[in-house]
Amino acid sequence: MNPKLSAYVENILQQEITDDRKRILQPLIDYIQQKVKDLKPIHLNFICTHNSRRSHLAQIWAQTASHYYAISDTQCYSGGTEATALFPKIAETLSDVGFNVWKLSEAENSIYAIKFDGNALPVIGFSKKYDDVFNPVSDFAAIMTCSQADDGCPFILGVEKRVPITFEDPKISDHTPEQTKVYSERSLQIASEMFYVFSQIKK
Repeated sequence: MNPKLSAYVENILQQEITDDRKRILQPLIDYIQQKVKDLKPIHLNFICTHNSRRSHLAQIWAQTASHYYAISDTQCYSGGTEATALFPKIAETLSDVGFNVWKLSEAENSIYAIKFDGNALPVIGFSKKYDDVFNPVSDFAAIMTCSQADDGCPFILGVEKRVPITFEDPKISDHTPEQTKVYSERSLQIASEMFYVFSQIKK
């Protein structure tokens, strides 16, 4: 793992997860545990309305946590009920804690490569619909990271399990002096919860 990111993980592991949040996270733990028990690949699609902020953070932190805890054959994805763009502050927030982030294309919906380890494949970040060809078509869990996406996606083709794990949108801080602080806090919350999930998996 990238050295700066590895040091940041120590901060992640010190975060407290409340009992209420643990109950919310338990269905995802159960899903992953069953896949490990059955020796089957784990496909997780994190879905939010615009696939611009929370779903990307959850995808990237879950992929990182699966690597940290050596839960092999885990692939994490993200999507939205509509495609917009990965918000640049997300890339900046991840870079600040030690991810290597490159912008591969400059466009309205730019494409980023995000690496947590020099020898790992990068996570490719861009906004897309949850059923984009980039995402799995069957045998996956849909993790709904915002209530609007949960309400707006009454049916997801190919999904095995649907798990609502919602987070407050850091967008509320955009164009305010609190923006960097709010994005960092939301990223840390999502990171700590994804690390908790994978820490509970018995191999």
